Amino acid sequence: MDLGLRGRTALITGGSKGIGFGVAKSLAAEGCDLRLASRSAETLAEAADAIAKAHQVRVETHAVDISRSESVEELVAAGPLPDILVNNAGAIPGGDLQAVDEATWRQAWDLKVFGYINMTRRFYGLMKQRGHGVICNVTGLAADKTDFNYIAGTTGNAGLNAFTRALGGQSVEDGVRVFAVSPGPVQTERLIGLLKTRCRQETGSDEGWRDYMSAMPMARAAKVEEVADVVAFLVSGRASYVSGTVLTVDGGFGSRGGSFSR
Repeated sequence: MDLGLRGRTALITGGSKGIGFGVAKSLAAEGCDLRLASRSAETLAEAADAIAKAHQVRVETHAVDISRSESVEELVAAGPLPDILVNNAGAIPGGDLQAVDEATWRQAWDLKVFGYINMTRRFYGLMKQRGHGVICNVTGLAADKTDFNYIAGTTGNAGLNAFTRALGGQSVEDGVRVFAVSPGPVQTERLIGLLKTRCRQETGSDEGWRDYMSAMPMARAAKVEEVADVVAFLVSGRASYVSGTVLTVDGGFGSRGGSFSR
């Protein structure tokens, strides 16, 4: 299926690793030019090089910290105005209410919650002036599968889902679609690292880290591509009637007992 993305431009935050990099590759395969933003210039350069070798698309990189509001203006100034914005940067730490102190909580939300909001506010306004645009917020299953031991992430993701629904319900009147994709556990470097750490703590070795995915659907986490391809379809014109909603990609995990955070 041709998604009609050739010649379009997408700005992806957290675009050098994990889901963000997966989305970048999926969009590049459709001929979409890219602007990738992340904190690390080194990982950005590696990501851009890998994509440029595989696909004939333009890839620009921006080493910025989205938790700083000034970074939003830097991205605007760097141009061009993207057709698509994918808010993806952020990793909220685990812990219960007493374990996550105020400073840690605020720092995490500055990146994933206020980072998303600030990026959306600025680019939505520009897209509205232009008359078209698409904004996808990558949130997380903890918004619905609430977790006592991931309280900052549960609360932040729930807020972003509500933010998305509130904005996307009306944004189409301005020519801008806004929606969210909410993944369950995804086999990223971060998840693998967390599982290996847990395995070492509990067994003294990280060899059995895959066993911790046995309770997940199909006894595994989602592949990055399984989330990225959903994002690619939804930001395309093939999904032109999708706005103000949250699409969960979790293999049914949210309908089961137990918990896991993203």
